Amino acid sequence: MPQVESIALVAGIFLLAGWVKGVVGMGLPTVAMGALGLVMQPVQAAALLVVPSLVTNVWQYLAGPAARGIARRLATMLLLVCVGTAVGIQFLTSGASRWPSIALGGVLGAYGLLGLFLPRLSVSTRSESSLSPAVGIITGVLTGATGVFVVPAVPYLSALGFTKDELIQALGLSFTVSTIALAVGLGVSGSYSQGLVLASLVAVVPALAGMFFGQATRHRIEPVAFRRWFFVAMFLVGGYMVAKGLFTR
Repeated sequence: MPQVESIALVAGIFLLAGWVKGVVGMGLPTVAMGALGLVMQPVQAAALLVVPSLVTNVWQYLAGPAARGIARRLATMLLLVCVGTAVGIQFLTSGASRWPSIALGGVLGAYGLLGLFLPRLSVSTRSESSLSPAVGIITGVLTGATGVFVVPAVPYLSALGFTKDELIQALGLSFTVSTIALAVGLGVSGSYSQGLVLASLVAVVPALAGMFFGQATRHRIEPVAFRRWFFVAMFLVGGYMVAKGLFTR
């Protein structure tokens, strides 16, 4: 088992991350990596994330009606996510004590700022064919390096003109592929031990419980305000991780 303050802390983190995903349809990997990254090395946090992320995102992708069409449309981007992850994983698993945490904090902080201030974007069909490979490779490198697979994939997918249900499916597929690529990279590098696999399996329970609770309470929460505070929290956590990595020896 990874060295954390307590099993209850990890369960609580995945319960919270699952709840956020249940409310807004995304956020489990980001919340989990941000919170776990405060109490353990990012490579351990990424390994713990694999099974809960895979289970919840496969479910999210398959729950809608447009699975095949979305997979065909995103195929190029997702292929390059895998390539980029194979490159970036070397940074996450390098054994460096500070820089993976700083990189993770930087990505979380950037994600928070993008969510707060990035205007609504629109990508034309003509531009999509040229942008998808770039978005895929950048997302993959950041996935491998930090364990977070939201930048720039989430803003890009949000700009493709999907309906609400299609966007939720597209995010589920993107996160599923990123999770599988991350798991393969961790396994090949020897960073995915039996203990971490077991802990990741156990973490599915609080993650699913949180997701069910989030779905049940979604209608009681004002979505715009919730998303605003979610992004503020990501920015603050990311900023803290960067500052801690830079100024703590």
